[in-house]
Amino acid sequence: MIATYLIVVYGLAAAGISLFGLLGVVTFWLYWQRRHDSFACPSIPRYAWPAVTVQLPIYNERFVAGRLIKAAVELDYPAGRLQIQVLDDSTDDTTEIVAALVQAHRQRGVDICLHHRQQRHGYKAGALAAGLARATGRFIAVFDADFRPEPDFLRRVIPHFYVDPGLGMVQTRWGHLNPADSPLTAAQTIALDKHFVMEQTVRHRAGFFPKFNGSAGVWRRQCLEEVGGWETDTVCEDLCLSTRAILQGWRSRFLADVVAPAELPTTITAYKNQQARWAKGSTQCLRKFGRSILADPNHSLIARLYALLSMSGYFTHLLLLVLLLIQVPLVYLDAQFPAWFIGFGLAGIGQPLLFVAGQYVLYRDWWRRLGYLPALLLIAIGLAPSTGRAVLQAIFSRRHTFVRTPKGLGRMTTGPARRPWLAPGQDSYRLPLDAIFLAEALLALYAALGVALCLARQQYGSLFFLATCALGFGYVALLTLREAK
Repeated sequence: MIATYLIVVYGLAAAGISLFGLLGVVTFWLYWQRRHDSFACPSIPRYAWPAVTVQLPIYNERFVAGRLIKAAVELDYPAGRLQIQVLDDSTDDTTEIVAALVQAHRQRGVDICLHHRQQRHGYKAGALAAGLARATGRFIAVFDADFRPEPDFLRRVIPHFYVDPGLGMVQTRWGHLNPADSPLTAAQTIALDKHFVMEQTVRHRAGFFPKFNGSAGVWRRQCLEEVGGWETDTVCEDLCLSTRAILQGWRSRFLADVVAPAELPTTITAYKNQQARWAKGSTQCLRKFGRSILADPNHSLIARLYALLSMSGYFTHLLLLVLLLIQVPLVYLDAQFPAWFIGFGLAGIGQPLLFVAGQYVLYRDWWRRLGYLPALLLIAIGLAPSTGRAVLQAIFSRRHTFVRTPKGLGRMTTGPARRPWLAPGQDSYRLPLDAIFLAEALLALYAALGVALCLARQQYGSLFFLATCALGFGYVALLTLREAK
């Protein structure tokens, strides 16, 4: 009887994960249908270039703030029509570094200003809202501290707004400044490429509630203000704003051929914090807009379901944990699964298919880059406790702190006495050891116990899953412990 109940719960969890696998298959099919759609950059008269404000929100970014400001100053745009705002909430010497750079550029005639807040009310959303009140541009471009936009960025984006007055937002593709730093950054490259090349392309071209990614995008100020501006009740202010814009009838566009390179997190602790923030914010937006999306009469049913499933994607991490916790008792009880359970596994091919397709579309040596796909699999599994906790916090808690992702920390070293933070002062940016590390380590041991049990009872059907979980949780726990030393 116990085995029957466990199999039912296992089947429900597996069905949930397979649903997101099928979402991947649908995404691939829709991409294949629309893969030749393109948006050529329109021509625009010289006199018609509008005023643009570039906002650079930063918080304790002493190592990359200079690179960001330099890239913003080098943007090729008509003189007198570009304003640059450095929105600084820093509590360290970043403010002094930035102030000196801003002053030097102002003396050269650049319209750049520094706005420093003493209180981080609303975190990034609050900083952007405060800057908007002082902005002079009709269009607002946003770049996070880890980005380095190319000089022609605005000239390739702004003309799209000129020919389409209903276009509220343009998102560009994120590139990568340090993809070869480590297996961690290489794995992130595959994940981000899949999101932008496959998922964002489909969402924008098919009208499936396209999203703003928080950086390397441009907003029409009229749209931004009409939908209520930046709100601070979620930690994904970007998804919140773009969802409100789409619900109110504004259009958006994704330019896959316009690439803004960015620095990938070089430590597993920073990456876990980033992913947990995205998981929490996405779940918050699901709670906030779920009913509105489902009832929206201006979008098809498939568009609404696609949006809701995309927002709930991080629930798969909780379902993965359920599968693991139930799998070992099922092996112990020698439970036999129905033959049709194999369909759940076949449905799961959808998401890996998108990873492969993203690399194939972008790179000639795509097959070599896929060598890091196993690392991505292990890291994705190992992140399940931290992202799963974030999802539960978004559901059951009302207080949420925006945890930054440190940039410019250099790549991981392997020496036993070395830290990954090599420059003087970088140790102050080191993130503390999170108690979730214990869950990762315990889950690795639990999965390893399951592997031993499979071998002892000669039940090899569950061996691959349990071994992958043991390696994934163990790998992430080991990297976390090494960074904490």
